[in-house]
Amino acid sequence: MALQGENLDPDVVSDFGAEWARFDQTGMGDAETQALFDRYFAVFPWEKLPAAAEGFDLGCGSGRWAQLAARRVGTLHCIDPAEAALAVAREKLKAETNARFHHAGVSAIPLADGSMDFGYSLGVLHHVPDTAAGIASCVAKLKPGAPMLLYLYYALDGKPWLFRAIWQASDLVRKLVSALPRPLKFAVCQVIAALVYWPLARGAGLLERLGMKVENLPLSDYRSLSFYSMRTDALDRFGTRLEQRFTRVQIEAMMKAAGLVDIRFSDQAPFWCAVGLKA
Repeated sequence: MALQGENLDPDVVSDFGAEWARFDQTGMGDAETQALFDRYFAVFPWEKLPAAAEGFDLGCGSGRWAQLAARRVGTLHCIDPAEAALAVAREKLKAETNARFHHAGVSAIPLADGSMDFGYSLGVLHHVPDTAAGIASCVAKLKPGAPMLLYLYYALDGKPWLFRAIWQASDLVRKLVSALPRPLKFAVCQVIAALVYWPLARGAGLLERLGMKVENLPLSDYRSLSFYSMRTDALDRFGTRLEQRFTRVQIEAMMKAAGLVDIRFSDQAPFWCAVGLKA
């Protein structure tokens, strides 16, 4: 059962719960999972955390990142508004005795204000109605000096006009696909993964091996990823009706407004990953 409440869309929550129940990430190899984790956390200051640090994963989904993060900290609170996702995360983290699970949305995080040593939210807050308010809700739970890591979809900052035009066309497809009944939506997204993601990604990989720069080619970020990742992300991308995108300037402004300082952005994909410290 999806939560009802402020700053969430119940249909979006339900769709993501179904996604993580279907794609529980057991089909992704350990090496690929670790490589993706390292990308997301490239700017995270692990060295600033105290011993036995306590923090949270807001929107933990299947627990794929929480499983790795939990091994580096004292206590990790895994928070998600979809019960189906939490069930997957509980199973994935059953060996991690320091993991705690909470069925909650970002506007009702069940942790005391000013109590956490760190927090992160990866690929989540661009799927809530008010992203800025979501960031502020997370930051409120942090102790002064604690880091908060965010990954938000970028607004194609710096990409050429053709790349943007292709994306705009794809966004029209997303709006149509995301409105379909769930079984049909799943089927269409898998076709997109097979006929769009795989050939473009593998084509970019081939061109790179031939010595070409491929960063501005659509879906080139998937050139070294598995087809399982493509299937997951095609559903993630085209299956949701609520998606917001932000420029680096906008993300920094929201982080500052929430009370974060010393903000740093990763200079590698995925964009944008950024970390700031609670003032």
